[in-house]
Order: sequence, then C-alpha cells, then structure tokens
Amino acid sequence: MKIMKYTTIKDIAKELDISKSTVSRALSGDSNVSKETREKVVALANKMGYKRNDIAANLRMQQSKTVGIIVPEMVTPFFMYVIMSAQKVLDEQGFKVIITQSHEDPQAESYNLKLMENYRVDGIIMSVCHSDINLKEYFRLQEEGIPIVFFDRVPSKIHACKVIVNDYVKSMLMMEHLIRSGRKRILHLAGPARIPNTEERKKAYKDSLAKFKIPFDPELLIEGENERSEGERVIRDFLRKKIPFDAIFSFGETLSIGALSYIQSQGIKVPEEIAICGFSGTYLSTIVTPQLTAIQQPFEKMGRVSAEQIIKKINDPESSCETIILDAEIVIRQST
Repeated sequence: MKIMKYTTIKDIAKELDISKSTVSRALSGDSNVSKETREKVVALANKMGYKRNDIAANLRMQQSKTVGIIVPEMVTPFFMYVIMSAQKVLDEQGFKVIITQSHEDPQAESYNLKLMENYRVDGIIMSVCHSDINLKEYFRLQEEGIPIVFFDRVPSKIHACKVIVNDYVKSMLMMEHLIRSGRKRILHLAGPARIPNTEERKKAYKDSLAKFKIPFDPELLIEGENERSEGERVIRDFLRKKIPFDAIFSFGETLSIGALSYIQSQGIKVPEEIAICGFSGTYLSTIVTPQLTAIQQPFEKMGRVSAEQIIKKINDPESSCETIILDAEIVIRQST
C-alpha cells in the first residue's frame, strides 16, 4: 500500500536546487526574492500540492493557536450551544478548536486533559464532571502555563477564570414561584453529589422551604443522574409508594421531561395536580406539552464570554482571573 507523503519546503527546494529559506521566503511573498524565483516556487508548490504547516509555524512562535474544550456530555443541547458560541469567537480570532467529552467520568476527563497537553493547546475551556477528583491536574496544567477557564460546573478550590450563573439565587426565585402559586409538597430531583451545582440548588431548595415555614421532608429530596430515565424512575417509585407531592423542581430539563412523561402516562394533569420546572431551558423545554417552566441559562453568552476569557489569558498570562456571574432568566410556561 502506498503511504501518502505531504509535500514539504524541503521537497520544493530539492526540486528547484535552491535553499529551504529561499523557498520559505518566496512562499511568503518576500520581495527580496526575485520575481522569477517567487513565480517558479509558487507554481511548483501548487503542482506538488504543497500546504503550509500551520502547526509548525505556530510552534515556532511558541503558540499552537489551538484551544481545547472539555464538556461532561453532549446529550443535552446546553453544552452544544456553549461550544458553538465559544467556537465562533475562537474562529474569528484565528484559533482552532479541539472538542472532547468526559462522559461524566473523571478518569476520561483526566485523559482529555492530558490529550490537550500533548497537543500543546494554548488554553482550555471546560465544565467539570466532578468537584474534586482532578484538582491536581488543573493545578499542574496552570503551573505549566496552560490557562483554564471553567464554565457552568466549576471547582471551588482553585483560583481560575470562571463563568457561571447564580444557581442559588435563581433556584430560590423558582421555588418562591412554586410556593406562592400554592405548592407545599415540592419534590426536588437533585443532580448527583459530585456536580458542584447540585449543592447550590439543594441549599436553595431547603432555604426556600424554611423562608416560608414549610417543614423540610427528606423523602422529597432525591439525588440522581441528570437523565430522562431517572426522572421517570423516581416518579414511578413515588406514585407506587403513594408519597404525596404537588410540584417538582428538577436539576435539569432531561429530569423534568422524564418526570412529565411518566406523570402524563398515569393520567395525572400538569400543572393542575402537579407542577413541573427545572434548570437549563433549551429548546427541549418547548417541544413537550405542556411546555416546561425553566431557569433559562444564557448558554450563548456563556460560550462567548468563556472564549473571550481564555483568549485574554493566552495573550496576557498575567491578567487577572475573574468569576463572571451571568444572569439567567426564569421563563414561566404552562407546566406551572
């Protein structure tokens, strides 16, 4: 089998019997190289299918012009929206993008971090799948001069640029909406404990109940994976055990959709008998009936700001690290 070989400056120089530096200068349009030589070099380069090696050129300037993006999953639209927005900004600034997902697995996340390091990325934008497990890796990469911008799910025990929404405040406001609409037995479908946002939303849930002097019932707080099947399972178990509840506040919209699906399959009316709401608020919240009330995160702005922050740190490693808190919007729909 014939192995493909990329044409190099060396190949062109050998063919024309001139130096590699002359070929390089001719290809860059250097006027110190004669017009005749420039034309010969360009013509032969086109004929031989020469393509400029951007990676080698960038590394000579101590930059790869590449940014890595690591997300926990790409099943829900939220992370895809953030990636697309960040990539648009990075493309405009001449950066290439490497995208990986950890599949909610810290070991896979660690592998992805090493992959980014091996590809000599200039910086990393990421959302973590666990609060603590890979902290040493984050610190090590920072010490080696690779800046990291964390978004949405951010570790608290590291000084770095972070782009978030105020989970606690928005969760409090959503709970207040449910309580003021007459709901007293609110089920909280919490995310897994390993995710930083889970604790903020749980705290808001408990504090809201306390504010309105509603007793906290441990039976009504369930931790689980942010998956549709989990929402279905929890509601199925609650209905079988005949544990009363009149509203659901969920960690994410896939949980909300799973809960809604099973509730409706049992002939229970939403929102008349049970109200449902949760975080994220992508288009998924609008393609079900009734449409879901949601804390809509500004995913496009989150991607843009994260990209701007990593570019700032790449261009000026000594620039300050900020925690940027974006405003999320509570969108009231038919489900509450």
